[in-house]
Amino acid sequence: MSGSNILFQLTGSIACYKACSVISKLVQDGFTVKTAATESALRFIGPATLEGLTREPVYADLFEGRKALEHVELTQWYDLAIVCPATANILGKFAGGIGDDCVSTLFLAHDFKKPFLIAPAMNSRMLAHPAVQRSISVLKGWGVSVLGTGTGRQACGDSGPGRMLEPGEIHAAILKALKA
Repeated sequence: MSGSNILFQLTGSIACYKACSVISKLVQDGFTVKTAATESALRFIGPATLEGLTREPVYADLFEGRKALEHVELTQWYDLAIVCPATANILGKFAGGIGDDCVSTLFLAHDFKKPFLIAPAMNSRMLAHPAVQRSISVLKGWGVSVLGTGTGRQACGDSGPGRMLEPGEIHAAILKALKA
């Protein structure tokens, strides 16, 4: 298990700061972690933070020099992939087969023999929206492990379900998926 390769993908949510704690813990545990991020995620947390935590470059631009085939090569490299935090937008893209950024294209190249985890993070009204619930149902039907959400105060000031799980809970879910 330790020594496994993990692709940790981030999408645009304030919860990106919590994801950094999970990444740090995984690296400390001896996992090799590479990160991919949407442009929106990089507005919440900079590439320097992710590179500092993993000592690996951040994959964000499919057209950056020498990275045109990374979405295929990375899916062959990792033992487990996780999207944390996962926004309503990325859930819809995944369920709809849309690959218009690095993270969504990586999902389209995913080998479903390997674990793929999603840790949602969004406002409770967004989480309850029928389109988001349909996307979650579709993804689960494909074998994706959609983790639950916490309940509590959200960045917008609302309170309810949709809050990303705590770093320790996500870390434990990753360890469990690697043991399976």
